[in-house]
Amino acid sequence: MNKDMKQDLQRYNANERSNHWAVALLFILSSLSGLALFHPALFWLSNLFGGGTWTRILHPFIGVLMSILFVLMALRFAGRNRIKAHDRQWLSQWRKVVTNHEEDLPPVGKYNAGQKLLFWSLVISMLMLLISGIVIWRAYFSSFFAIDLIRFASVLHAFFAFVLITSITVHIYAAIWVKGSMGAMLYGKVSRAWARKHHRLWYDEMRNKER
Repeated sequence: MNKDMKQDLQRYNANERSNHWAVALLFILSSLSGLALFHPALFWLSNLFGGGTWTRILHPFIGVLMSILFVLMALRFAGRNRIKAHDRQWLSQWRKVVTNHEEDLPPVGKYNAGQKLLFWSLVISMLMLLISGIVIWRAYFSSFFAIDLIRFASVLHAFFAFVLITSITVHIYAAIWVKGSMGAMLYGKVSRAWARKHHRLWYDEMRNKER
């Protein structure tokens, strides 16, 4: 971290960071328990939760808790993730993003278009996982639904679990790839140079607030 903390900009407060890491932890637990139930070759993962019975009991409760905390996080960040004109231009120049030529891209706000698309991908995936998960939750809800709907919900649940895990993998890779991004969620602050380079509109906004 920058020794002169006064030169840093606060990107996330303590509540936002705590919310994020709680969802991240529950995502890991939900993914591991879900994979254990998904295929016999992965059933050994159930040992992390005390065996198959406990895995089946805990998985839906972990998922519901993750969904609740994710909704709280999504409500915090939704306003900043609306797609705007400069985001569409940013997306049209995605090749420059991949080749790390950010200097040729339009300036962006707190989140770039890629981060915004990822955010909405997570929102949709989480919503579909919650809905399909309720349908196939045998202990409480599946008796209310026809078997064909339960089968369809099972396929849907597996599909959006794959989308969610893939999206989170991309999220982690991007956070590591863009130096300084991990520090933002670990410590809450980023250097002014980082903000100016990667999120110029947000940087200008923060400067105007200081005046």
